[in-house]
Amino acid sequence: MNYFDINDINNLSEWIDEAITLKKAPLSQKSLGKDKTICLLFFNNSLRTRLSTQKAAMNLGMNVMVMNFGAEGWQLEYGDGEIMDQGKSEHVIEAAQVVSQYCDIIAIRAFAKFENKKDDYQEQVLSAFIKYASVPILNMESAIGHPLQALTDMITIAEHHKKSKPKVVLSWAPHPKSLPQAVANSFAQYANASDFDFVITHPEGYELDPQFVGKATVTNNQEEAFKDADFIYVKNWSPFADANYGKVINTDSSWKITAKKMALTNNGKFMHCLPVRRNVIVDDAVIDSENSLVIQQANNRTYAAQVAIKKILESINN
Repeated sequence: MNYFDINDINNLSEWIDEAITLKKAPLSQKSLGKDKTICLLFFNNSLRTRLSTQKAAMNLGMNVMVMNFGAEGWQLEYGDGEIMDQGKSEHVIEAAQVVSQYCDIIAIRAFAKFENKKDDYQEQVLSAFIKYASVPILNMESAIGHPLQALTDMITIAEHHKKSKPKVVLSWAPHPKSLPQAVANSFAQYANASDFDFVITHPEGYELDPQFVGKATVTNNQEEAFKDADFIYVKNWSPFADANYGKVINTDSSWKITAKKMALTNNGKFMHCLPVRRNVIVDDAVIDSENSLVIQQANNRTYAAQVAIKKILESINN
């Protein structure tokens, strides 16, 4: 099996429960990955994803290899029938097959390039490796999704919710750079699969792809969305619409998360995937408050990755 998105999870609540169980005894399944190797391929920068996925694999007894393609690997070609007489030295057809010979699982992190929306939303990099590799693929963030982060977030909410159907708000916040929709897309997808009163709030022009918005309530009124919320999940993303895809069209600081806005919530918990630009996305007073869960979220990255790798290893061993 691959872990590409939520469709590879047979039962989300069971995965969450299993991750929480692994968290209590992270080395209890160390024999599962004995003599197995995972190769982590990074086409983009990482801190939490790299370290947590590596730690998760080690917890399961695996050997770990890491390669940063930006600095170390050949630039890959993905197109069919290309005459490779320009800058790209290797085709993914060979690369995926070769890497498959060195490991039992390939984990990949490759962001949206914002050069071609069609290529991004067809998941050019991940899809090519899934097509040509002969071992399972683990998605460590792709052009349009971050399923390890979303699973992490569901684990964190499960650990901290105090009522059966919490109100969970996904809020856009300003950022000086264009950021992918991946985290927001996956969070919305997983939230829709959970028993939440789920709300998305953003300025006009920052609508997400409807396939991820799903049944969420959507509003351009941030303060209205925050009322009585139990969890505030904050993330910047760039526009999805064709005309402004990948652009910055709004840097309105009034969308920043402040203590005054958090006071509208039901003693709500603040969540962010990190890294975060302090006093741009969120005020210090909020992220440093006792209601901030960002460090707990980062810790749960290990157990989200560990349960996903465990499922893949079980599929290999069977």
